[in-house]
Amino acid sequence: MAATTIERPTRRPPGAPVRRGRVRREQPNVLAGLGGIAWLAVIVLPIYYVVISSLRSQAGFFASNPLAPPTDVTLDNYRLVLESGFGLYFVNSVIITVAAVGGTVAISVMAAYAVVRGSGRFVRGTFSVFLLGLAIPTHATIIPLYYMITRAHLYDSLLALVLPSIGFAVPITVLILSNFMRDIPNELFESMRLDGAGDWRILWNLVLPLARPALVTVAIYDALHVWNGFLFPLILTQSADKRVLPMALWTFQGEFSVNVPAVLAAVVLSTLPMLAAYVLGRRYLVRGLTAGFGK
Repeated sequence: MAATTIERPTRRPPGAPVRRGRVRREQPNVLAGLGGIAWLAVIVLPIYYVVISSLRSQAGFFASNPLAPPTDVTLDNYRLVLESGFGLYFVNSVIITVAAVGGTVAISVMAAYAVVRGSGRFVRGTFSVFLLGLAIPTHATIIPLYYMITRAHLYDSLLALVLPSIGFAVPITVLILSNFMRDIPNELFESMRLDGAGDWRILWNLVLPLARPALVTVAIYDALHVWNGFLFPLILTQSADKRVLPMALWTFQGEFSVNVPAVLAAVVLSTLPMLAAYVLGRRYLVRGLTAGFGK
């Protein structure tokens, strides 16, 4: 019978140094850091210039260094803008943006659900039509769009701005929402089907709560485009009481052609709502935009 040798672990003598593995230290990426700082400066510098210039007087704007902090801080430019009908233009922009974003999201959620959960040639063909809509530039449709709006007796109305905004925002919204809905596990849909839930109940109780990041993303994205839209208000409206903020800024630029601080004050006021929307929904933006692209 062969003897079995048992090896016992060797003990470390007292006072002997403890050997530790090498700790790999990551080298800082200096070039990337410098590039990030340079890009931050490119973004922040124009914003800084607009804000400090809107706080200068007209005489101080031409007499002082444009990048130096203002010594004669004044809010007269904001008061002048608010007294020049800015409130009416702001309300028009809010109405158009809320109506366009609400209609876009409502239509796109149902369309994306049909694309994700449906089957057959009709569904694939419909999704291809949505993708084709991304390739059509807005400027190429101005003439037929103007013709349809005038024939429908909607010219020079807020509805004339809402309907085209919805039409051009639906394709990209459906694309984002459909990519996000594909990440929802199929088992959740099947379990609700076994419980007797229909499409409307699944859409309301399952898809909408789970797709909240994507909904916030497309809402902010579409609101930004509608809020800053200039072409549709320029072509489809002409009355002063139907103006929106981009048209108002253009009007202020003509009215205050020398008073640059007043124009910049109007720019600051028109930017605040979209800035607030971004701050409130920034954590959902990246998650919603990258949904489905990591597979």
